[in-house]
Amino acid sequence: MQNVVKPFRILVFALTLAALGCHAQTPALSQSKLGAASSGDFLSPDLARRVEVQVRSRFDVPPDYEIHIGSRTRSDLPGYDAISVTFSAGGKTSRPITFLLSTDNKTLAQFTKFDISKNPRDLVSDGGRPSRGGPASAPVIIVGFDDLECPFCARMNAQLFPSILQRYGDKVHFVYRDFPLYDKHPWAMRAAVDVNCVGDHSPEGYWNLVDYIHAHAAEMGGQSASLAQANQTLDTLTREEGKRQHIDAATLDACIAKQDTTAILAEVKEGEALGVEATPALFINGEKIEGAEPLADVYRMIDSALIAAGQTPPPPAEPAAAPAGTPPETQQTPAKTGN
Repeated sequence: MQNVVKPFRILVFALTLAALGCHAQTPALSQSKLGAASSGDFLSPDLARRVEVQVRSRFDVPPDYEIHIGSRTRSDLPGYDAISVTFSAGGKTSRPITFLLSTDNKTLAQFTKFDISKNPRDLVSDGGRPSRGGPASAPVIIVGFDDLECPFCARMNAQLFPSILQRYGDKVHFVYRDFPLYDKHPWAMRAAVDVNCVGDHSPEGYWNLVDYIHAHAAEMGGQSASLAQANQTLDTLTREEGKRQHIDAATLDACIAKQDTTAILAEVKEGEALGVEATPALFINGEKIEGAEPLADVYRMIDSALIAAGQTPPPPAEPAAAPAGTPPETQQTPAKTGN
């Protein structure tokens, strides 16, 4: 196990320098700055060396990396001061990494704080999007980042959400937010624009279009997989659904013709800020699932969210077959796709 961990730790430091190499290099500490070990002062040469040796040993820092140790400052943890450690090599310097040094100079520690003051449910907004299931006040909100040309999203749409509605009813409120992988899927962006043109006027029409496009995605471009034909088909479907929902034809035509992607690109940006890299991606009261997962795991997460909200989950049930193990679509790693 040790042989596996060491290269990984070295890689972490190497990547830290590579990614943050534009930062100014921290100068090595001069002897004149090394003084007493009280808060606000630099460490004594002996103490600084003990810290350096421990850090270099524990994290397998390569010998060509210089380690710079800053002055000690007060920390939030009683009995410990904070010290800033940076690593430099090849003229590049990492960002500072904070370690804790006990006030008796006997213990070096490191820990990470996470802010849990906010309810995870509030971290991912439904964006006021057309919804299914219960109201926005339902105990569980599921936000799905969706690509209408993604076959794995289509499978989830067909299998996962109907099962959730049947099991949880109005205890779950779910929406789709747009995350078209437009660099890979040529008509995904147009599909998102078109369904939103309808969704602005009719939630029912929005879901009718989403369901149909997901179910017939392979047919959009015809046998030749023509982008022009796919776009034409999407526009035709949108107009037909608009007519069924009694949406003003001129208004809908203007929206289709404009193909305004501003709102969709904003949703993509928000998804990326939440760590979305693949579709489908679900957030269940803020807890993320990325890629197709077995229904049993999704049920477990929903049940956990219900219990946290003071609700009683439905009795255990045998879930129907789900697309477990299917690799997700990703922007960064096309090798994961199923196309």
